[in-house]
Amino acid sequence: MSQSGIQHARVRRALSLALLTASSWVMPQCIAAPAPATTAAHTNVPQLSPNALKVADYAVAKYDAAMVQSLTQLVSFNTQAVEGQTPDTNPAFVGFKSSLKQLSQDLGLDYADHGYVVLIGLDANSAVNNEPKKLGIVTHGDVQPANPALWAQSPYLLDTQSEPGKLIGRGTEDDKGAIVTAMYAMKAIKDKHIKRDRRIELLVYLAEESDWEPLKTFLASYTPADMNITIDAEYPVVTAEKGWSKITFTVPNITISNIEAKAEASTQTPTLTAFSGGYFASQVPQQAEAEIEAVSPALLTKLQTRAAAQQGMKYRFENHCVDKQCNLHIFADGKAAHSSTPEDGVNAVTHLAALLSPELNDKPWPKTSASLTVAAMNELVGLGIYAEQFGDLAYKDDFMGPLTLAPTVVVQTQKGTEVTINLRRPVGKTPELLAKQAREALALWQEKHQVQLADIESYWGEPMVMKGAPQQQTLLDVFAHFTGIVDPKPVAIGGSTNSKLFPNALSFGPAMPGVEYTGHTEKEFITHKQFMLNLKMYTAAFIELSAVK
Repeated sequence: MSQSGIQHARVRRALSLALLTASSWVMPQCIAAPAPATTAAHTNVPQLSPNALKVADYAVAKYDAAMVQSLTQLVSFNTQAVEGQTPDTNPAFVGFKSSLKQLSQDLGLDYADHGYVVLIGLDANSAVNNEPKKLGIVTHGDVQPANPALWAQSPYLLDTQSEPGKLIGRGTEDDKGAIVTAMYAMKAIKDKHIKRDRRIELLVYLAEESDWEPLKTFLASYTPADMNITIDAEYPVVTAEKGWSKITFTVPNITISNIEAKAEASTQTPTLTAFSGGYFASQVPQQAEAEIEAVSPALLTKLQTRAAAQQGMKYRFENHCVDKQCNLHIFADGKAAHSSTPEDGVNAVTHLAALLSPELNDKPWPKTSASLTVAAMNELVGLGIYAEQFGDLAYKDDFMGPLTLAPTVVVQTQKGTEVTINLRRPVGKTPELLAKQAREALALWQEKHQVQLADIESYWGEPMVMKGAPQQQTLLDVFAHFTGIVDPKPVAIGGSTNSKLFPNALSFGPAMPGVEYTGHTEKEFITHKQFMLNLKMYTAAFIELSAVK
């Protein structure tokens, strides 16, 4: 599950940072919805049509091995956005689309390439009033970056061996596994000649993780289905999504005067000279690092003691001494997570900032870009994830849950230290109010530290609440039947999917509720068991929603 508005230049800088720290080393997406009901015998859950059940079982029995092989092929393409290239010029995307076309032909499905959008379909075999009707299936084929140093093998080789039962690779859960599942569900339906009055049309968008504008352009001249299923989130059914949002600013470089520099040098005052972390804007950062000049043995001991007390973090300290001065390089290792569920991760940036908080020394750090960035992390964010310290930003909705906040990229440049904070906002506040509250909080912080931040910007994506979609109960019934969970309820998620752009669009999988989502993490996977369960549920759902009644 993925987000719009990621800046390509920022991604490239974050990639460089990750390579520097490579020696070190999601989602229960349900936010505030009612808790899943208890599991009961299948006799107490909705019964589906005989065709739906029969073909769902057939699909798994027939296509298990073929699905894994097809996923292996699709994962092999690093379909990460590259600035200046399009799906028609980027070799990875060209190869990916070629594989989709070949697979469509092999499965007897029609295929149409529209540049940023690929349409794969199974036409209806029964007309109703000669009016074309469609069941839309919406997903995406692009992926987020992956740091190869943090994987057992290449992220673009499907790993079925290192952890038996798991299919590990970039895109397995978000969303190449879902693409494969939908295509084989259509193939099984075709095999069994299920009479349908709706065309099943899979729409694969190729820039969901980076830029939604080409999809909006495509939709201006394309008539989408009147009933859509997005397979880019979680079960049972998603009816509300928070808005993908961000706050960015640059902490300026601070030039210490010659007099100050001589005074600092004479006393060998410890100075924080570097602080950075994060990989891309929609990932809770797993890695961060800092450098301190003139570290005393006593300070090093304090740092190591405090580091050992942090839960979920690992640190490596590299101390380099020349003559009588020692400089320290700290590598922090937390846990990556999708930034829509920061509760699933351990944010290396905020934890390293907490480690370096000013009370560590007898006096504050000398003012540098790094020390000011640490102060901003500690004072505006802390270790919380709900904007509790960021002025008046914090709020929540009874169904969608609270606004969440996670610093995701901190990168040092010639201009200063650029900070990206990713937020997910529910309904309840306007973008204008949120922008005003963010500005006010940053203004007070600047006044306190007598510094002027540069390039302060914020973006507030629109939350979505879908009501009255005709397929909602059918999807809930399918989920209930195959899981045995009685009376499942719709949920809200922190993620932001392309559902927002389609009529009557509800997300349906591929992740189970209450199970940590691994998309955007540094070891993305889907279990083989879930892969097959998804095939059953998608096959049954497609039949229930498209078959002639």
